[in-house]
Amino acid sequence: MPDGTLERSCGKVFDQVADEYDRQRPTYPDVLLDRVCEVAALDAGDRVLEIGCGTGQLTRGLLARSLHVSAIEPGERLIALARQNLGDAQGVKFVNARFEDAPLPRESFRAVCSASAMHWIDPDVGWRRAAAALAPGGTLALVQYIGLDDARSADDQRALVSAIAKVAPELAASWPAYRDLETMLTGVNERRENISQVWAWLGSHEVARDYVANLFEDAQIATVPSLVEHTPDELGALLGTLSFWSKLSVEQREAIEHENQTLYERLGRPIRSSVAACAVTARRAA
Repeated sequence: MPDGTLERSCGKVFDQVADEYDRQRPTYPDVLLDRVCEVAALDAGDRVLEIGCGTGQLTRGLLARSLHVSAIEPGERLIALARQNLGDAQGVKFVNARFEDAPLPRESFRAVCSASAMHWIDPDVGWRRAAAALAPGGTLALVQYIGLDDARSADDQRALVSAIAKVAPELAASWPAYRDLETMLTGVNERRENISQVWAWLGSHEVARDYVANLFEDAQIATVPSLVEHTPDELGALLGTLSFWSKLSVEQREAIEHENQTLYERLGRPIRSSVAACAVTARRAA
């Protein structure tokens, strides 16, 4: 992935495709959210801060557990859809601002949660702000889908990456690594003293900072693996909501879509990929 400010600026593309994002991005498994609540010892009525709520995929799950959510989102279109989707819900306050700039009460939240968003925050600001917002003993919980290396889908995933390499080699060269589930869990355990290193390693994000080991402790991961299947149209719609898509020309996008259609016809079945819905948690250090 791109480094620094460039990577974070790419996050703005989500607001430009807010409607498609709302339709195409998957929600998060209930069992994973239950695990987050268990680890964070959350009870009904507890206050939770959500970083980058998007159109409300994670927000809805938090509200369903009777939590009070302050949801921060910089994208005007995204937060408008979140308000529309959750307009009748009780216990949610939306804040249209960058997390780096949003006014935050100190030590006020039992948990700080973020789904597919923490790596878009300036790491020299975001980790400290998240820790400062947590009440003593509070929990940071980061949720995201991570690609898996799985024999059931390995050939299909290699073909998809090869198609991108053929059309846009500069993107394929920095594509996040696929690991099998055991390797993923082992790698997280090796880095558990620093949640920023865990998050950087899982998603190939440039967000690791040594000082974060002093802010949070006891990083853990919970996973829900799954095999997913897409037609070329479904795959194209999903790709259109990913940040790298905005860097491609119209010709490059059409070429990738053509490669995916060719793969689909050759396979005679939907295109498979393996993912794990992951929740990485860590307690605020004493």
